Amino acid sequence: MRWTQSLIPTLRETPSEAEIISHQLLLRAGLIRKLGGGLYTFLPLGLRILRKIEAIIRQEMDRAGALEVLMPALQPADLWRQSGRLETAADVLFRVRDHAQKEWVLGPTHEEVITSLVAGEISSYRQLPRTFYQIQTKFRDEIRPRFGLMRAREFIMKDAYSFDLTDAAAQASYQRMFDAYERIFRRCGLQTMPVEADTGVMGGKLSHEFMVPAETGENQVAFCPAGDYAANLEKAAGAKPRRSSSEESPADLERFPTPGVTTIEGLSREPHGVPAERQIKTLVYLADSRPVLLLLRGDDYLNENKLAGVLGTPVFRAATADEIFDLLGAHPGSLGAIGVTRCPVIADEKLQGAVGMTTGANADGYHVRHVSVARDLPQVRWADLRTLRAGEPCPVCGHPLEIRRAIEVGHVFKLGTKYSQALGAWVLAEDGRQQPAVMGCYGIGVTRTLQAVVEQSHDKDGILWPAAIAPYQVCLTPLSVTPGQPVFDHALNLYAALGRQGVDVILDDRNERPGVKFKDADLVGFPLRVSLGDKSLARGEIELKPRNGSLQSVRLEQAEERILEICRMMNPSQPGIP
Repeated sequence: MRWTQSLIPTLRETPSEAEIISHQLLLRAGLIRKLGGGLYTFLPLGLRILRKIEAIIRQEMDRAGALEVLMPALQPADLWRQSGRLETAADVLFRVRDHAQKEWVLGPTHEEVITSLVAGEISSYRQLPRTFYQIQTKFRDEIRPRFGLMRAREFIMKDAYSFDLTDAAAQASYQRMFDAYERIFRRCGLQTMPVEADTGVMGGKLSHEFMVPAETGENQVAFCPAGDYAANLEKAAGAKPRRSSSEESPADLERFPTPGVTTIEGLSREPHGVPAERQIKTLVYLADSRPVLLLLRGDDYLNENKLAGVLGTPVFRAATADEIFDLLGAHPGSLGAIGVTRCPVIADEKLQGAVGMTTGANADGYHVRHVSVARDLPQVRWADLRTLRAGEPCPVCGHPLEIRRAIEVGHVFKLGTKYSQALGAWVLAEDGRQQPAVMGCYGIGVTRTLQAVVEQSHDKDGILWPAAIAPYQVCLTPLSVTPGQPVFDHALNLYAALGRQGVDVILDDRNERPGVKFKDADLVGFPLRVSLGDKSLARGEIELKPRNGSLQSVRLEQAEERILEICRMMNPSQPGIP
């Protein structure tokens, strides 16, 4: 490709709309352009990168035994009603009506569609296992699209779905996809961290996210530097606390006045002086309009993602002060669960076995001290409710955990039978019984992966594309483009020779100053720049400049072989380069 025959509108200034470096560079390098909030057009170079990522994904999905299909983006709302997600996922759904007022959904994902397909086509264990995948445009009604391709209303995703007869077979399918994901991201030049994840509205029993460490990431990951544990902060759990023997003999309960004290911090100050870690925080939530009490240690914070899993529904909210008073006879700040029988009580596991605690007395202006959780709160149900903090011990090895921000680029779920039961994907087992297929689902944000590479691989001059997905591996830059002159003629000959060898090369044939060409090549991020000028040719040489390396001079007659050698080193798996 010649530069003058393409469309590469590079920008010198950073667009004001771009908040993070990867978004800025995608715009400045002329790879994408914004149409509207969360909507982007891919320009020629951006589309080449996208297609290369898709090719890697297809190769690894095929290698893992998955079959490619293509499903409609427009889905009947009735399918989502059958699965129960028409309302639980309502916040992200684009819902439209046709001329007959029939309701449709623009697909944010395809569990319903693929399960419906399998229900009609697969009926026996002899047809399993099966894994299907597609690469397709998805739609999500993001309230606040931001960061370019990171959080968009329309995006490209690879989604795959496995169907197995047994849980053990489903685990094997899950592992195949997990391994394929590791290969995909490695080939794309991404350093990813697989972490345990919350299943959310997807449901299921097991889930991992593939995270790219980045300070601009919207997710937070807790991980052990020793490599023993990693989890999304929505899922992360620290080691359970150990109780000392001195805490084994609780004192009698004592009610005491606390006028005007309504916060954890207030109770920790004199004259009361109760440290936050010795307090029990009582929260009142309504889940599907039914009240539930939540107990946490005073210095901990509720993790609502964990709460959704515990309650089995994402539909809940904090109760109002009036609702709380009607339930407990006290206002927030004086609440406790001692003696409460009118609603369920769920306590965070960190409180298990705690003694010498202080909680509200369910009377405004009063608290109760010397609380023994086992003795005084026998009705509680235990669950992991809190948000883990940095420095807590790893649940595997005990080392202090660290927390850092990251970008999610892939997610794998072991779904179980939630969708197959709801949508009728039953199969005949070997013993003659009908049973629902055991499912898994696996997603990669293709467009997000593209931007994540930029976020992870850039410098002050522009993008550092890994060779496997670079728009072109080599940028051939003649400093003179006058036809018939030695510089341009040698450039054309080398351009043709590299093309015959299967090298992905672009010829910068613009009539621009050398500095402009060099800056554009660095901004776009071509892995290798090859420069030809009158001075270097007079010495019988050309100059090679790897994007993240130093300048080197090569004899003209050796140039082709040296370029091929560098290309092989940059991307040894590329077909077509001998």
